[in-house]
Amino acid sequence: MTALLGLDAQQAALLGAVRSGRFHHAWLLAGPKGVGKASFADAAARRLLAEAAGPAPAGSGLDVAADHPTARLIDAGSHPDFARLSRLAREKTGDLARNISVDQVRGLQRLFATAPTFSPLRVVVIDALDDLEPQAANALLKNLEEPPPGTLFLLVSHAPGRLLPTIRSRCRLLRFTTLADNVVATIVARALPDVAADELAALVEAGQGAPGRALHFAGLDIAGLDAMMTRLLREGEGAATVRSALAQSLSTRSAQPRYEAFLERVPARLAAEARRAHGRRRVMAIDLWEKARTLASGAVALSLDPQATVFELAGYLATLAPGDGGAKA
Repeated sequence: MTALLGLDAQQAALLGAVRSGRFHHAWLLAGPKGVGKASFADAAARRLLAEAAGPAPAGSGLDVAADHPTARLIDAGSHPDFARLSRLAREKTGDLARNISVDQVRGLQRLFATAPTFSPLRVVVIDALDDLEPQAANALLKNLEEPPPGTLFLLVSHAPGRLLPTIRSRCRLLRFTTLADNVVATIVARALPDVAADELAALVEAGQGAPGRALHFAGLDIAGLDAMMTRLLREGEGAATVRSALAQSLSTRSAQPRYEAFLERVPARLAAEARRAHGRRRVMAIDLWEKARTLASGAVALSLDPQATVFELAGYLATLAPGDGGAKA
C-alpha cells in the first residue's frame, strides 16, 4: 500500500508482537500529523482481522487484497468485529464536529456486548485520540482498564503528551516520525500522477516529511506561492507589485484554501531562512518568524481581513531582503 511506504519498522514491531503472542490490547500510534498513522491503523486492522478469520492473506506485511472477505466487509462498513471512531460530519453544513463525542465511545458497548463473530479478535481504531472530548476520554479509559476479551485498540495520536496519563500508561507506544523527502515524493506522485515536477517539489517541501500534509496542499499551486515568496525575499520593496497582487488574489472567497496555505507557508519559509542565515540576518528572521506565526495562527479564527493579512505577511518576507533592512547571511 502506497500510504505505508517508509513504515516498515512500525509494521515489523506490531506484527512481530501480535504473531509472537505478546498481545497488548492497546497500541498508541504517536507522531506528527500526516505521516501515515491512520492509514497504518486501518491497514493493520484489516490485516489482523483477515488473518484471524481466514483465508490468510498473501505476503508478510499489512496488505490485504480488495476482494478478501474481510476487506469487502470493512469497505462496506458492515464488519461486525471492527469499529472506527473519528469526528462525525454535521448534517447541516457537512463540516466535521469539533470532537469525538462520549456517545460515540459509549456506542462501542454494543460491539463489546457479544463475542467476536468471525474469529477471537475484534479491532477498534480511533482517529484521533486527541479529538476525544473529556467525557469521551474517561469513557474510553474504562475500556482500556478492563479491556473486553479479544479486543485490540489502535489509537492514533498527534500529541500524546496532551493525553490523560492514565490512558498513555495503558498503551504500548508505537512511534512514528517524519519520512524522507524521496519517500514523500513517491507517495505524492502516486497519489497525483499528473502533478508537474516543480509543483511536486514544492509539495514535498511544504509537507516537511509528512505525505498527508503535502497532499493537503495539492491543487493550490504551492510552487507559484513559493516563487512569489522567493521574489519578495530577493527583491524586497522592489517587488511591491507582487505584494499587492498577492494580497488581492488571496482575499476572495474562492481563494480561501490557497489563502490558508499561504498562512502556513510564510512562517515555514521564514523559519527555513532563519536556519540558513547567520548573524544579524538570523536574528531578524527569527523575529519575523515569531511575528508571522502569531499573525497567521489567529488570522482565520479571528476573522482578520485576508487582504491586509497577506499584505502584512508578504511585508515580513520583503523586510528580510538584502538592501531592505535585511543583512546578508
